[in-house]
Amino acid sequence: MASKIVLATQSPYKRQLLSRLVGDFVTDPSGIDESPLAGEIPLDQAARLAEAKAREVAPRHAGAWIVGADQLAELDGRAVGKQPTAEQAHAMLMSLSRRALNFHTAVCVLDPAGNAHAHSDLTVARFRPLDRALVERYLALDAPYDCTAAFRAEGAGPLLLEALETADPTAIVGLPLIWLASVLPLD
Repeated sequence: MASKIVLATQSPYKRQLLSRLVGDFVTDPSGIDESPLAGEIPLDQAARLAEAKAREVAPRHAGAWIVGADQLAELDGRAVGKQPTAEQAHAMLMSLSRRALNFHTAVCVLDPAGNAHAHSDLTVARFRPLDRALVERYLALDAPYDCTAAFRAEGAGPLLLEALETADPTAIVGLPLIWLASVLPLD
């Protein structure tokens, strides 16, 4: 019998990614407070939230493998979140012209015994010179208002980039599958 796997999120992007590895899994979103702690840097916040999501969901699924994940973008040492309006998204993207944005993707897997297996991945998105017309075209194509920093690499995001540097191309979408495939029981 295959091991039960639970994804502790409601993200359609993470669900789609995990379905590449696992045919049958359950989603159970956590309800944790995702506010940063005082002085917390984005990498540490992403790692803390990934584990907190997994641990909050675990008691509802005894004997399961629990996957918690979180992603934060970092610009100038500060976390950048979602940009839910067209105006916010446009301003965010224009501010990225000729700059690099770091995406910290963290995942924590709790095995059935409750042991934590944690991993973080860094993806650096290097943006080309951006102008109003290009940003508006991108926003019309992708409407990335539910994405960190209003950027979706798996959509029309390459329009905005000079380079995307990562060890795992799935990490930018929110779940580093290369590492996850080495941890989960994929029988």
